[in-house]
Amino acid sequence: MKTLLLNPPSFEKFDGGASSRWPARREITSFWYPVWLAYPAGMIKESRLLDAPPHGVTPEDTLQIAGAYDFLVLFTSTPGFKNDVRLAEMIKDSHPGIKIAFVGPPVSVQPEDTLKASRAIDFVARREFDYTVTEFAQGVKLEDIQGVSYRKNGKIIHNPDRPPLTDLDSLPFVVDVYKRDLDITRYNVPFLRHPFVAFYSSRGCPALCTFCLWPQTFSGHRWRTRSSGNVAAEVRHALEIFPNLKEIFFDDDTFAWGKARTIDLCEKLKPINFTWSCTCRVHADYEMLKAMKDAGCRLLIVGFESGDPTVLRNIKKGATAEQALAFMQNCRKLGLAVHGDFIIGLPGETHETIERTMQFAEKLDCETIQVSIAHPYPGTEFDEYARSHGYITEDDMSDELGHQLPNIQYPGLDRHEIVEAVEYFYGRYYFRPRIVFRIVRRALFDGEERIRLFKEAKEYLQLRARRKRFSRAKAC
Repeated sequence: MKTLLLNPPSFEKFDGGASSRWPARREITSFWYPVWLAYPAGMIKESRLLDAPPHGVTPEDTLQIAGAYDFLVLFTSTPGFKNDVRLAEMIKDSHPGIKIAFVGPPVSVQPEDTLKASRAIDFVARREFDYTVTEFAQGVKLEDIQGVSYRKNGKIIHNPDRPPLTDLDSLPFVVDVYKRDLDITRYNVPFLRHPFVAFYSSRGCPALCTFCLWPQTFSGHRWRTRSSGNVAAEVRHALEIFPNLKEIFFDDDTFAWGKARTIDLCEKLKPINFTWSCTCRVHADYEMLKAMKDAGCRLLIVGFESGDPTVLRNIKKGATAEQALAFMQNCRKLGLAVHGDFIIGLPGETHETIERTMQFAEKLDCETIQVSIAHPYPGTEFDEYARSHGYITEDDMSDELGHQLPNIQYPGLDRHEIVEAVEYFYGRYYFRPRIVFRIVRRALFDGEERIRLFKEAKEYLQLRARRKRFSRAKAC
């Protein structure tokens, strides 16, 4: 079947689809690659990967494009689901013969609710869907495909789960699909060099963080790796087909998990002599970090989440603030930049724990930070906790533009106070004199950096004003 694999235009500039573990329109426009969709796009002969948001493709454009296809695979998200259903219904109305499958975390944990939401959705492919949608495109009947949910004779049928894929080397190189279907200059993440490409060297994460979306709903806790030689081969290929490439990002749930594997992979990457970045946890010791630095690693994305020990225990982070500080000391010694992720509104959050986290962030002194609003996504332990305690509100987890809003509140910590804390956190961190000097100094010596900085500052200040209006309205 001629197949369109779609990262939908749920909202304008929405970074919410097939590689975003925290789907939202960002404070500053950024887009991750739709890696999950790229794998079946590389296996289905007559296919196209359409990544709508970074390419400025509107719902109306998508409707027209979909008319040329027999089968549509749409990667949806919790905040974008309602808009994605409306788009699917528009496509079905205009092109009644097209088959539509929804994939992604929310439909994996709520397949029955998904199918009940609209007759436009023909079936759901639960969890990892590489071979699930490929088999359907190749003509296999739904009754014979593992991991699908569909309607039959007025009933909803859930076929047995598809086992997690273990032979990751059998998958195609996603960079070939990027070359065929995407414009890599459209992908911008403020702390990564531009242009960059991103793909995985592993799947799954053994960590048990209660809030984390993908391991609990989609990719699983079982850690599965590609061989080091296979990863190195895709790196070499990417550098060949994208001569303007400035950086490669390994977008694994956690890249540096196993020490022996990390060091072995770095030995294969080192001779290639290129710049790369990756995800990391604070358990990575000096030897691991040095191997990464020697192999060309420039920056690590690290989820610190909170500086409060009770909050860290509540979310089963499996790491302490003391470990994080030691980790940062090692990174500074080696010259590794760190982008730190923090979350406001996790279980146990109070005004005091927020202040402790802000002080912790200042002590860590990462190159850049991101402060997110805690979202209890369906299928996560955090969601079960919040529902059992009555902390979830009836409000949406995003505004009409796709920006994050809290859909939880705690005794003594209201929704508007969570939003205010996020904005105060950013201002307090970035408006320190030495941080301002660090940013300005970098921009002075890099013309491209100056342009990006001006654009990012403008976007952030616009969102800051929107959030202040939200806080004032909710506080009244």
